[in-house]
Amino acid sequence: MTGKKVIILGAAGMDYHVFNTYFRDNPEYEVVGFTAAAEQNLGTVEGGLRRYPPELAGKLYPEGIPTFPEDKLEEVIQETGAEEAVLAYSDVSHEYVMHLASRALASGANFRLLAPKYVMLKSKKPVISVCAVRTGCGKSQTSRWIALKLKEKGLKVVVVREPMPYGDLTEQVWQRFATLEDLKKYKCTVEEMEEYEPHITHGLVVYAGVDYSQILKHAEEEADVVLWDGGNNEISFFVPDVLVTVVDPLRPGHETKYHPGEVNLRMADVVVVNKEDSAKQEDIDAVIRNVKRVNPNAKIVHANSVIKVNGDIKGKKVLVVEDGPTVTHGGMSYGAGFVAAKENGCDVIDPRPYAADEIQKTFEEFPHLKNVLPAMGYSEKQLKELEETVNAAECDLVVSGTPIDLGRILKVNKPIVRVTYELEPKDDSLDKIVDEFAAKAR
Repeated sequence: MTGKKVIILGAAGMDYHVFNTYFRDNPEYEVVGFTAAAEQNLGTVEGGLRRYPPELAGKLYPEGIPTFPEDKLEEVIQETGAEEAVLAYSDVSHEYVMHLASRALASGANFRLLAPKYVMLKSKKPVISVCAVRTGCGKSQTSRWIALKLKEKGLKVVVVREPMPYGDLTEQVWQRFATLEDLKKYKCTVEEMEEYEPHITHGLVVYAGVDYSQILKHAEEEADVVLWDGGNNEISFFVPDVLVTVVDPLRPGHETKYHPGEVNLRMADVVVVNKEDSAKQEDIDAVIRNVKRVNPNAKIVHANSVIKVNGDIKGKKVLVVEDGPTVTHGGMSYGAGFVAAKENGCDVIDPRPYAADEIQKTFEEFPHLKNVLPAMGYSEKQLKELEETVNAAECDLVVSGTPIDLGRILKVNKPIVRVTYELEPKDDSLDKIVDEFAAKAR
């Protein structure tokens, strides 16, 4: 191969999509490797990180493509002769992006970001995309609300999720989730279940995997409309007819400080300001000012995130378990479970003294977490130690703010009370937007 040597900086998701759509079968480039962000749980092969398999890499890469630790970026650039480093993952601060850029530039490689239009796939079916400016904004509840509204109008909606391919990539080219049994079939991690399960329990079909051209082809076969439900603050992998971006007034200012969240905000047709029922008015106003400054043409929708407690927790001594991504790399110190516990006068215990090995490492990596236990379960060991941590906790019950049914995957020695949360628009503006999209879809 004689093309420009490229290394793709990734986190097992967007990086594969960028490769598949832009670099695969492109003789102008030679992708010499991927890097993996430190917190990724990709598993090892023969002492090293897994390779992108030849079955997916294409004819130019008969041996596949190696993966290197991101913390060795400088060494990798020197050893591979990489001329260009391409950033392809989500929910990192602008400062973090520029630190990566500085490391690449100082090592002799150009630093590059690809515009969404170069990696978006065009669907034969109408597409509505729901993205966000950060992890944990309420993107998935917004996706569910829109999907169910479209379903009420007689349209077959298929949800496509951003990838979380932690297993054998050759078995994850495309995956279809229609029942809870499918979660077992594909050996989903807790993070995957947190995203897929709420859709499934609402009667929706979800697709995910590695190769989104294949995924889109299969989704189109059964869909009237495709709904992109992006992970973290990822861009839409499909060209949207309507792009909805969710912002979070509990983290004012983040809408213009994280990549690619700001890209989503600037491209949005509709901006949903969520969680207004639990945010300060001055923070809501600050977020709206930022939205209008960078995207004055976007329609703004005001919404609450309504919390429902499915049991009696009043005054109890409780362990709060929250959605893992939201309170780890999303940077939130609490979620819906903690809010519900405080509203009900609970005594919330500190989970850290009970944390087993893998869970203890998570607390060390994310020191802002003090009163909640993140639902970590990327591996069997981590899931087992999550179970051990819950069972060791001295409390009356568990308040679970994670979107999945913890009792289905953990054997615990105390009651679990689930806290669910759904989008509640404050007026009919989002209804009208969905009506207009549905009319065009027909």
